[in-house]
Amino acid sequence: MMPLDIRKPLKKFIPILTDARDEGLNEADTVQRLIHFFDKVLGYDPIRDISREAELKGKYVDISIKIDGRVRLLVEAKAAGVRLRDKHIDQAQSYASRNNFRWVLLTNGIDWNLYHLTFDEGIEYERAFSVSLDEGQSEAAAERLSLLHKRSLGKGQLDEYWDKTTALGEASIGRALFQESTLLLLRREIRRDTGILIDREDLARALHDMLSSQAREQIGPVKVRRRRKTARPKLPASKPAEPDTDLQYLHGPTSELPES
Repeated sequence: MMPLDIRKPLKKFIPILTDARDEGLNEADTVQRLIHFFDKVLGYDPIRDISREAELKGKYVDISIKIDGRVRLLVEAKAAGVRLRDKHIDQAQSYASRNNFRWVLLTNGIDWNLYHLTFDEGIEYERAFSVSLDEGQSEAAAERLSLLHKRSLGKGQLDEYWDKTTALGEASIGRALFQESTLLLLRREIRRDTGILIDREDLARALHDMLSSQAREQIGPVKVRRRRKTARPKLPASKPAEPDTDLQYLHGPTSELPES
């Protein structure tokens, strides 16, 4: 599915955000401009879809974005001139974990960092994308920020983007690369090309050494992975064949056949 084209409204709005940075606006004034951004660029109704300073058990989040009354995105805002850091999402992350919200956006109006949260073992987050509206970067930013548009978010395009991103990530490719079946295929091709039969563990170590340090960190230590065999379902016992009633009807019982 093609992303929405938000380049035109984004281009019109960028000067409003850069002025906020140049004028040194505080966080509250930055939040106000962000609300206008979600309205004019990303298609949200400022009355029905956007809430300010949502609170739960003493934890606040600057903006919550709703679709059909359900929160889909939490926004943690910083003053326009503040440099963003991952730790700035701690408050929104805590709020999200209590409500099982998966998406947190951290922005100062110029820089936009989107995080995906999981709660399987504690609270963990990964950065889904990071874009800037500084001069010369708006084209790339438009493509990513379009995923936050009301129509895109409502149609699940952001979740689709995340699924594809994780599938193409180091951890996912690493798991596939070090599968025993993959290594056997590579070993066969190397033998066909060189005539040398390489040990699987040696091949795995050579592949691991070829990767970047970041990829090796994601994949972990060298390990040949073997798929677990799944038990085949038992087939139901076959029933004895039914007598062919049509044949009986044509020929009658065997004892009644005429003698030859």
